[in-house]
Amino acid sequence: MEHRSVAIDGPAGAGKSTLARAMAQQLNFRYVDTGAIYRTVALGLYRTGQDVSKVLEQPQCLEEMDVHMDYDAEGLQHMYLNGEDVTTAIREHYISAITSQVAAHPNVRAFLLEVQRKQANLHDVVMDGRDIGTVVLPHADVKVYLTASPEERARRRYLELEQKGDTTPMEQILQDIIKRDEQDKNRPIAPLRQAEDAVVLDTTTLNQKESLDALVTLVRERLSL
Repeated sequence: MEHRSVAIDGPAGAGKSTLARAMAQQLNFRYVDTGAIYRTVALGLYRTGQDVSKVLEQPQCLEEMDVHMDYDAEGLQHMYLNGEDVTTAIREHYISAITSQVAAHPNVRAFLLEVQRKQANLHDVVMDGRDIGTVVLPHADVKVYLTASPEERARRRYLELEQKGDTTPMEQILQDIIKRDEQDKNRPIAPLRQAEDAVVLDTTTLNQKESLDALVTLVRERLSL
């Protein structure tokens, strides 16, 4: 049986994970949050207590790290680092700040590429990230480039962190988002870019329900569901 795949790319804070997860649930597809996979590696490197850039140059740094994913009874993805469920820990703001650096490293991307592709070979998937439609799943059935203005993405991230008790100032979040956009777009390995055959969905002026409705409608039309 040939499985169907939906690739959703876009900048940090565009709502990819939230919308992709909700859409996958509606379509009864498996949601694969690739950003969570890279965040898990970033957390593992951070916990070494050493400078991340220096740790990445050590060949054994990834070999000694046990990273895997699993799904609970409700179909939600959980990330495990050396046997520990770090699904919540990887969402801390300090991890966001180093994930782009980690994800740009060729050793990390090679290490995780097959982890991602394996899911698409086994299931109908909705997968989101930075280079899903261009590198990970270049033959995906549907490709979407999801975006929003930096200011709107910062506002959403601020509210999300506030609910968790994180008091990071919005101005810092905005600057971090702008910096990460530049890093993601200009990194030499798998830079953030819109696939030529992707449909752009800008959610700057849409609320979450409107964004989800637009995304689901688009995918249903493309897959004839």
